[in-house]
This record gives sequence, structure tokens and C-alpha cells, in this order.
Amino acid sequence: MHYVYILKNQRGKKYVGCTDDLKDRLARHNRGEVPSTAKLVPWHIVNYSAFPDKKKAYDFEKYLKSGSGRSFAERHLL
Repeated sequence: MHYVYILKNQRGKKYVGCTDDLKDRLARHNRGEVPSTAKLVPWHIVNYSAFPDKKKAYDFEKYLKSGSGRSFAERHLL
């Protein structure tokens, strides 16, 4: 399985990512091992979606990072 996830920190910042190991990826974010989120720890998962196909997962992640995808996420996923 491949997961597209949305993280949020205590300051309200959000991060969208994709992984095949959700538990490990969250731990890496919170240990500061991911450069784009290291200074904003701690993070918690607010939503995730599972996909059997890696390409579909990455396509959905790309969509969520677009303008219409951010709007969709605000209305339906957060």
C-alpha cells in the first residue's frame, strides 16, 4: 500500500506527503529527519488515504499540492 498523508503541527502548518510506511514516515518527520519539516516539529496526522498503486498515490499527492487540491483538502479532508 502507498499512503498520501496530511500532517499538521501545533502552529497550524500543514504538510502533504506520500509514503509506503506511514508510521515510520511520521516518526522521521518528528525526529527532524525530513528537511522541509524539521524546524516545525511535532507533527500529527490529520488525514491519510491508502492506494494500492504507487502512481495513483503520487498523482493524488500532486493534486493535493495544487490550488484546487488545497481547496478540496480544506473542505473535505481537514
